[in-house]
Amino acid sequence: MARSYMLNSRNETEDGFGFRKAPLRCFTSQAAAKQLVRKDAWKEVDGATFARLLLEETEAFPAIAEENNEAQHHLGLFVHGYNNGWEDSVRRYASIRSQLFDGKQGLGVLVLYTWPSDGNVAGYLPDREDARDCAPDLADVLVALNEHIAKVQRAMVLADTPADRRFCRAKISVIAHSMGSYVMQKALAIASRKLNNPQLVTLIHQLVLVAADVDNDIFQISQPGTSDGALMTNLCYRIGALYSGLDQVLGASAGLKHFGKRRLGRSGLADRDQVHDNVFDLDVTPLIENTPGSAHSAVFSTPEAMALLRRILIGEDRKRLG
Repeated sequence: MARSYMLNSRNETEDGFGFRKAPLRCFTSQAAAKQLVRKDAWKEVDGATFARLLLEETEAFPAIAEENNEAQHHLGLFVHGYNNGWEDSVRRYASIRSQLFDGKQGLGVLVLYTWPSDGNVAGYLPDREDARDCAPDLADVLVALNEHIAKVQRAMVLADTPADRRFCRAKISVIAHSMGSYVMQKALAIASRKLNNPQLVTLIHQLVLVAADVDNDIFQISQPGTSDGALMTNLCYRIGALYSGLDQVLGASAGLKHFGKRRLGRSGLADRDQVHDNVFDLDVTPLIENTPGSAHSAVFSTPEAMALLRRILIGEDRKRLG
């Protein structure tokens, strides 16, 4: 059974994890996907053990020639969205993992970051506060990951022989949904500042924002160089935003407290001709318009949309994506 990984900023309850922020903790599980919603299916481990287990998995990935980078395996992170209790976040994680990361044709290893979303519609404003409060925890993880990548690259440069040169065998990819995109926005901005805005190391190869509950002008080149969007693009090789005008949840978000600012996940980029060159958006409406349920999370339940998500993650050229 493949091992599951969870970074958890939720408080512990008798039968699971709740809606209040707590210090970041690391968990692993080797239970079946259906059992992951049980608290006793997870074992808490310290950060060093968590990192070692992930490193062992990524070092077992096959070595892929650089000219065949689309076949390279991934260390992935999923950040869930608003109105997701802990069990909901685990179910979504297990679904994404089974569709994209598991098996012989899978992308590799996926980690869940679960933050204390209140799990109900009335909790939108508290969720926003929790998302901002949890960003420093996730930023610390990103900084540690960046330092490991930099260490590997330095060792490779200083190696005496080609046999001693150990390339990273995993690309880093992130899927952030809804308000989870706001968590990533703040976490990447904090991480970039802590790392003094590094220019030579790509931390995240593919960041995909699904139904992103962030301002749709965040990546405009007219924004200051110290803005969140500019700092995000500095740490990511490519950022793709999947949006749909069918998303009524984000329609309500824009009117609730953003003073009319459009949401990236509902309207797409404010001006796609004036954004940083490693940012793009795609309208997924044709792929999800006949999917039952909320359009806000329809990407994850539509085979055609999930196939598109996979193509983005492997790094397929944006001109071929649609």
